[in-house]
This record gives sequence, structure tokens and C-alpha cells, in this order.
Amino acid sequence: MDVRGRVEAEPVGDVTATLGEGPYWVPEDGCLLWVDIHGGQLHRTDVSSGATESVSVESVSAAFPVNGGGILIAAGSRLSLRSSWGTDEPKPRVVAEVWARPDVRFNDGAVDPAGRVWIGSMHTGETDPLGDLCRLDNGGVLTPLVRKVTISNGIGWSPDGARMYYVDSPSRKIDVFDYNSASGELYGRRVFSDLQYADGVPDGLTVDADGCVWVAMYGGAAIRRFTPAGKPDVALPVPVARPTSCAFGGPNLSELYVTTASAGLSEAARKAQPLAGRLLRLRPGPFGLPSATAQVTLPHLPEPEPEPEPDAGAEESAAESADAQE
Repeated sequence: MDVRGRVEAEPVGDVTATLGEGPYWVPEDGCLLWVDIHGGQLHRTDVSSGATESVSVESVSAAFPVNGGGILIAAGSRLSLRSSWGTDEPKPRVVAEVWARPDVRFNDGAVDPAGRVWIGSMHTGETDPLGDLCRLDNGGVLTPLVRKVTISNGIGWSPDGARMYYVDSPSRKIDVFDYNSASGELYGRRVFSDLQYADGVPDGLTVDADGCVWVAMYGGAAIRRFTPAGKPDVALPVPVARPTSCAFGGPNLSELYVTTASAGLSEAARKAQPLAGRLLRLRPGPFGLPSATAQVTLPHLPEPEPEPEPDAGAEESAAESADAQE
């Protein structure tokens, strides 16, 4: 489907993020999950009213609904499962983690049409290839499939699930792999589209029902669409310099939601871009893929270790000590 001739961007809700990221449509709730990485906030926005619920989660970079309930969260070097949305949530269950280091953290993630979780990491200095793109496997194992990544970003699949698109932002390219949807294996990495000519760098992406790829150009003030052959199609301007990612949602997946960033903007730039950091909505014409809203199907995980029982003797000793002090 062709993109409309004129597409306006409108803000949704009133939350301003420092580094908005990870939009994920939840059709069952009519809500969009998204995050503020630098602000440490997980947001859930009702797109019909703009009402937003927020939970503080340090270093959160991605979040997905889980089959059977709960929300899977990527933060720092861990994937954790929250059983509910409420702020009185007990300690989330750690599903998987990698060796933590101060200069590497998780970044963008995605769920394939079969419900598998993919999560990438990045160098916090944004200069060295220290990150990986990993698949969550049985036993809570994060299996690295793409190594030596600097800033792991947009991930998406073709309508037939036979191709996976991927962005390592500093390369200024969108790559594509052949994808085995039965096994979750990748093959034959190659360049899908080279964006050296464009302003900004490619960040988060999504795929529409026609198989066209949409990518947010961080620093380029645009969302660009590419045909399934990797040819530039259209560039939709947005009223902020730093769009970060995009996802289809809303009625019949006809709306394109765009997360944005306000981080690093000068005072003059902030005044010139009052919507920087806001969640934006566009109605471009094409529709999204239903498979892009797949819920996570968690693989077999080891049973969580039971909480240690209170030491009755220690409690009595502490009480006796307190009595003695009195």
C-alpha cells in the first residue's frame, strides 16, 4: 500500500522521555509498552486516551508481554519477569543474565512470530564492538548469534518469517539474514540497504504488511520506508531530530507509533523541538503485521531457587541482644 501524500505527527499522552525507546503494541489492552532508558521508566500508554501508567525500572531498555501473563523486561544485563504491572510488585524473577560489565548494557529487543525473544547489547561509549545479539534459549541461556556489535538496534521479520532485518547503528546500514522460523537460526548476513547518504543513523525498525521496512533515523528527523528489495521508498519527516524507534498499532494496526529522545539537545534545540521525547502517532496509510505483536513464549527455565527460611536462632539472639542493651 502506498504512503499518503501528507502525514502529520501528533503527540500521544503527556510523558516526555529522556531516551524513549522500544514501542510494543499490546492489542489485547489497546496499549503501547515503551521505555525511557535514561529515565529508568517503563510506560504503558492507552493510545485512545493518552493515559500513561509508569513504573520505575533502572536501565530498562525493552519490555514485552508474556503468554500466560506478566511482562518480560530487559534491563542492564538481565532479563526479568514481572508478574504484574503494579508498583507493589514483588522482586521480579530473573529469567536470564549475561556477565555484567560497566561499559556494556542491553539495548533493543524483539519477539519473533513464534514468540522467541531476541535481545541485543551495546557499548555504552558507542564506539567499540563489545555487544552481541542474543536469542533466549532453554534453561535461561542467552545464545549470542551476532558478535562484535557496537549499538545493537532495530530487529524485525518479513511477513513470511523467512528473513530477519537487523541494525548495528554505527554501520549506517540495515542488514538482512535468512531466518529459519522453526529453529530460530540465522544465515547469510548481507546488506539490505546502505544509508550512508541519509541524515542521521538507523535506529529501531518495524515491518509492514507489504513487507516494507520502516526505520527511525536518529539525528535525521525522519522515518524512512524501504521496499522488500531494499530500495528507498519514502521519508516521512517528524518534528523532532531524534526519533528512536517505531511500531504499528491502533485500529487494524493502521497507526505508526514513534518514540523519540530529548537527551543531548541544547536549550535552543529543545525550544525548537517541543515534542522531543514525546510519543508520537502517524497515520501513514499502510498497515502493520499482526505477527509483530506476538507475545513472548518463554522457553523451559530452571526452577527458581526457594527463598531461605528465616533463622529462628538468629532472631532469638538478636532479641536477647536488644533486651540486654535495654
